[in-house]
Amino acid sequence: MTQNRRGVRLALLPVLLALSFAGPATAADNRPSSYAGQETRSIKSLSADDLAELRQGGGWGLARAAELNGMPGPAHLLELKDRIPLSTGQVAAITTIFRNMRVAAITEGKRLIAGEETLEKAFRNANVNDRLLRELLSEIGQARTALRYVHLAAHLKTLPLLSDDQIARYNILRGYAGDPCANPPKGHDASMWRKHNGCD
Repeated sequence: MTQNRRGVRLALLPVLLALSFAGPATAADNRPSSYAGQETRSIKSLSADDLAELRQGGGWGLARAAELNGMPGPAHLLELKDRIPLSTGQVAAITTIFRNMRVAAITEGKRLIAGEETLEKAFRNANVNDRLLRELLSEIGQARTALRYVHLAAHLKTLPLLSDDQIARYNILRGYAGDPCANPPKGHDASMWRKHNGCD
């Protein structure tokens, strides 16, 4: 091997080593971000569905701690009033709780949207510093906390109005518990089981 060829090979050695450590490019390296498309949102952190839910006083998933722990919410109770069933007095009381909740939720939802909009504008205009960022996030956090309280408190106010049987029925209808009427346990007389569980 000539001196010249040996020199070229030595010169290429660092490049080859660097390429071997870099590894082959994968499809994941070229995959778009899961955020792709969200850059067109007016408020990047809130989807159109989020905005609609907040503006109409919807639950936005904020009451799951109550809903999934056996404390029914007023909105779904009213939807299922005939299947639970609820009395006329219960419907009237739960309707009042629901209306008050919705009014408060719309107010706090608008406050949350306004906070996110201000944060959005600050970043869009590159007009943000650490102090302002902390202030904006604090306001958004307070609005979100207040909104979550509104929804969870409505579940708390509703609970004393219901019997244990109604709560159990609600959980079955919402898919959180099995229906004892649908599948009597093996070894039980089906008609007696249905009678004892109030199925008929």
